[in-house]
Amino acid sequence: MPKGSDLLVAALENEGVERVFGVPGEENLDLLESLRTSGIELVLTRHEQAAAFMAATHGRLTGKPGVCLATLGPGALNFSTGAAYAHLGAMPMILVTGQKPVLSAKQARFQIVDIVASMKPLTKMTRQIVSAASIPSMVRDAFRVAMEERPGPVHLELPEDIAAEEVENTPVIPLHQTERPVPSALSLDDAAEKILAASRPLVMVGAAGNRPALVEALSAFVSRTRLPFFNTQMGKGAVTGGSNLYMGTAALSEGDYVHEAIERADLIIAIGHDTVEKPPFLMKSAGGPKVIHVGYQSATVEQVYHPDIEVIGDIGAAVEALAARLEGKLTPDEGMLDLRQRILARLNDRAEEARFPVTPQRLVHDVREVMPEDGIVCLDNGMYKIWFARNYRTHVANTLLLDNALATMGAGLPSAMMAAMLHPERRVMAVCGDGGFMMNSQEMETAVRLGLDLVVVILNDSAYGMIRWKQAVDGFPDFGMSFGNPDFVRYAEAYGAKGSRVTAVEDLVPTLDAAFAGGGVHLVDVPIDYSENTRVLVDELRNRTPDVECA
Repeated sequence: MPKGSDLLVAALENEGVERVFGVPGEENLDLLESLRTSGIELVLTRHEQAAAFMAATHGRLTGKPGVCLATLGPGALNFSTGAAYAHLGAMPMILVTGQKPVLSAKQARFQIVDIVASMKPLTKMTRQIVSAASIPSMVRDAFRVAMEERPGPVHLELPEDIAAEEVENTPVIPLHQTERPVPSALSLDDAAEKILAASRPLVMVGAAGNRPALVEALSAFVSRTRLPFFNTQMGKGAVTGGSNLYMGTAALSEGDYVHEAIERADLIIAIGHDTVEKPPFLMKSAGGPKVIHVGYQSATVEQVYHPDIEVIGDIGAAVEALAARLEGKLTPDEGMLDLRQRILARLNDRAEEARFPVTPQRLVHDVREVMPEDGIVCLDNGMYKIWFARNYRTHVANTLLLDNALATMGAGLPSAMMAAMLHPERRVMAVCGDGGFMMNSQEMETAVRLGLDLVVVILNDSAYGMIRWKQAVDGFPDFGMSFGNPDFVRYAEAYGAKGSRVTAVEDLVPTLDAAFAGGGVHLVDVPIDYSENTRVLVDELRNRTPDVECA
């Protein structure tokens, strides 16, 4: 007779799961045995947090939940940051954790933490499985909830006695097609009327517009309407191909170059804006541009975001219907297109700066040079994220992965590992600050063991650079941000990876190219200097606005 763990694995196979990421414990041993005899690969990581980041990135890149596994107590609690990462970033994911037997308590309260309660604010749904027979339906429901808009993580707790419980062979629940409601014709007509009446309309693509299934629809919308557009950080790359309509990326909340376009606009069509993301602009209660919210769900009203009109329903259907109403009827604002040239010229300033240590502008320029159009760059979180968001041009969707929701350090390397597993034929690069890299650097061993082709760039300034910048913006003295680093080249070699160190700015491109050409996991230590750029940003922003928050 099958046992509960067999039913769980069969249900995962039914959902098309090919890999489970994690660190098992003794409470998972039945599940581990069921995985061993299945067609699902167990990807053993060195920390549960990394497993969760990998599963979340799987969801982000494919639209289908990644699955991660941990034991009870400390193992499950190590999932917390990854769960929040997926929850705020709207990435579908299934977290499976173990637990002591629920029908007996031979070990009293040893290692027992109420994980279901702890996961409640971090997930869309959290459930303890109390009957083996209920597993097929609970798994089907978990995947449904995880993928429904707004996507996110779902947690299932499998106690070890339920995993071991023998049960009559319970069939899996067949997958079924789900449909999203389309916006009403009235709301579409109203939005189209407002857009046609505007003198200087501007499109903004947000995080919820950057879903794998929306690439074609959004790209066609821009092409058909010829509306200038900008994007939030997590909306970056949602529109494919080069375009003379792209105005830039809002790397800050205000005072950045792209905000000149926002200030010029009299109407902003916000497609898929999710207010968990750092605000791309601060909406005014009077005097600023009107805002149309196009989204799967009604807008979350915030002090800085309170749209005037809403078009609610499937975003793909909404933009297709709007394009049909607008195509051929809009006259481009020449002033906006002229402004675009000035914005992009400013962003290209200092892109080939010859100073060493490397400046962020030169770093972004050189990374763009070595990455093909379909190459994937996965950022950790740090000062450099502003410059990649501002300056890195994307031509293929989901080729610059950054986190502007939880904005956690430590996710860059695991995210890049997942991207390399999904796309072994493409160049994949992780860009990490030295602080963020060390938070999950142990996964270098996992990457080597998996035989991945991956370049890991470490930006070495021996400091928490983003917070140091914020410290300078706020006028505080430089304090409490510096630390020491290992020899990163030898550190990489200790894991069986390759290591290189850039010692001159002109060596950056050839070193990166050689790292990709050599294959395998290759770490490149790049000394970086934020000091001049910190001063430039502080001066720019202080001159433009009195109150600035870091991105």
